[in-house]
Amino acid sequence: MYAILQQFGDWQSLLSLLLWVIFFLYFFTDLPQKAQLYRYERGVATRLAMLEGLVSESVSKVRSYMSRLGVKDYDRFINTALENYFVIEPVSIEPIDIIRRLDHLITSNELKFKQDLEKLTPDLSLHTRNNVATSLAIASSLYTVYKVIRHYYLLGKKYENWVLLMQLYLLMPQLLKELTPYAKAIDGMIKGVPIGDSVGPMVAFKLAGIAPRIDIEEDTVYSEVDIDGRKVYVIKAKGPGATVGRPGKAVAKIAEKLSYKVARIITIDAALKLEGERTGTVAEGTGAAIGDLGPEKIEIERTAVKCSAPLDAIIVKMSNDEAIKPIKKEIVDGVEKAYQLVLNIIKSKTNPGDNVIVVGIGNSIGVY
Repeated sequence: MYAILQQFGDWQSLLSLLLWVIFFLYFFTDLPQKAQLYRYERGVATRLAMLEGLVSESVSKVRSYMSRLGVKDYDRFINTALENYFVIEPVSIEPIDIIRRLDHLITSNELKFKQDLEKLTPDLSLHTRNNVATSLAIASSLYTVYKVIRHYYLLGKKYENWVLLMQLYLLMPQLLKELTPYAKAIDGMIKGVPIGDSVGPMVAFKLAGIAPRIDIEEDTVYSEVDIDGRKVYVIKAKGPGATVGRPGKAVAKIAEKLSYKVARIITIDAALKLEGERTGTVAEGTGAAIGDLGPEKIEIERTAVKCSAPLDAIIVKMSNDEAIKPIKKEIVDGVEKAYQLVLNIIKSKTNPGDNVIVVGIGNSIGVY
């Protein structure tokens, strides 16, 4: 009995000593931080490799697409597009003419890219070239995100900053889930089918029907239709290529052409839904429904003020990945609801003889 108690006492001593050692290591050394650093570093590295895989997948799809189109020296151009064509924001501390400066920078960058792409693909149609440009833009966006994440990962690893690595570790699962659809979206661009963001042009198409498309701005067209005695000017990006056009400038030009005698301006666009909301839900509000950096949106707002015209916003709700993937049935149903809502606004809130401008905002891929 005494031997058993003595053995039990030895175990208690060992356990007590072990607890004291653990206590000392935990509170008086940096081993816990080292363990956390290793855990977070490995977790981020694994997910970063997955993100790199998405980038490689998207670039590979663009390469394959351009190869099938018979484009020569496409590898060099793709590598150039991934690293270049960035825009530096204008000085904001002096707000005077900042919109004009921003618009100039964006336009100059887009023009440079289009000219370089046209030199490489002179035999392609405008619409096919636009599809190539949009596919490249998606791949470039993924690559930029990858480079930024890699930068912070290497920074955290270099300085053994486990807090920075922890933030990346917690952020990466959500980021990967949001970025994965972008790699898949290139498939839709290559096939030339409408995507979720095409809801605005699709409503415009339903309004314009087979009416002639008249060029009014770069990659932007309008049609004149009569709806119950109202003269309706329907604006959309020039399809069926992947482009969003310049709807703001088109609105300004048409309003000027009409001597600013416009009774109402209606904008239709896709909008990001909140978690829990149903895809394809249609909502009506006030303002310019356009996800623009500023130049196009402010043109619509300024034109509405000059015309003293109410500015209606109609949105079709969807998630971020639904906006860039081939259009779903729920969104198509939303297009029909938005179309009926536009008709109702025109018929109930304007009078015969009025001029009305309807703008279908969004990517016109697959939509004439």
